[in-house]
Amino acid sequence: MGKPYSVDLRERVVAAVERGGMSCHGAAAHFGVGISTAINWVRRLRETGSVAPGQMGGHKPKSISGAHRIWLLERTKRDFTLRGLVAELAERGLKVDYRTVWSFVHAEKLSFKKNRGGWRTRPSRRRTAAGTVGQVSKQDRA
Repeated sequence: MGKPYSVDLRERVVAAVERGGMSCHGAAAHFGVGISTAINWVRRLRETGSVAPGQMGGHKPKSISGAHRIWLLERTKRDFTLRGLVAELAERGLKVDYRTVWSFVHAEKLSFKKNRGGWRTRPSRRRTAAGTVGQVSKQDRA
């Protein structure tokens, strides 16, 4: 990410527009900045009284923290889906999206894996129960 323009340059551009009678387009061309940049600096001065840049970047605190984090760690001890957790957090008053919950679960190294081995031994609705892998003949496995 680039650095913001200096406050000195901002002040000179805005002064050329406000006191010098130049247009934003003319001041932008004269000082070698973009037209929209000059317009935004003049607007910023009129709205806030300063041309100083706002904060760029910085740390954004995690949205799932505190009591919500403790609750979510307890909740993930039994089966869950990420979309289900999003809905449950919304019921608790914390609006988060799928990606936020995924990042939390990934960072905490939490997961819920379905028991795929149990699917072979489960009977279907139409036929008798399947045997274990050891009971299946070699011919059927090929």
